[in-house]
Amino acid sequence: MARSLRPVGLDFTGSAPFRPSFTARTAAPPEAVYRALAEEVEGWPQWFGAVTLARPADGGAGREVRLRGGVWFREKIMAADPERRYAYRVDETNVPGVRALLEEWRLTPAATGPGSEVRWTFAADGSAPFLLALAGARPGLGHSFRTAVRALDARLSERRWSGGR
Repeated sequence: MARSLRPVGLDFTGSAPFRPSFTARTAAPPEAVYRALAEEVEGWPQWFGAVTLARPADGGAGREVRLRGGVWFREKIMAADPERRYAYRVDETNVPGVRALLEEWRLTPAATGPGSEVRWTFAADGSAPFLLALAGARPGLGHSFRTAVRALDARLSERRWSGGR
């Protein structure tokens, strides 16, 4: 059953009742990570294990995403700042109990050496049972993020050495 979510702005990452942030480092520069996140949407299932389908929607202003287990999202792109930030909010989903959801990926050059620091914030609001379930899932969210960033970094490294895009 489709559920319409409350539209939220980018400031939701600072005010949502549930808003963990996770950070990982890549050997890839911010421009390569940004390209994989924002421009190569259909490639997400190749590096983010929870994603089974990702494709642009609404002429590139949004995305359709499906996860393992049958969860789906219809998203609106909220920020696409090359090499710095990519954020999207969920406008429609089949997840019960969620009221608002926004994800933000921030990219910065690594403080030392080549590469990037990637920070992912998962901002959500929902019913008490939904928020309780998210609190319990927090370690799994962090693990999923770190595993995805490692896989993305390996994928980007392969491209660099093979000369592919």
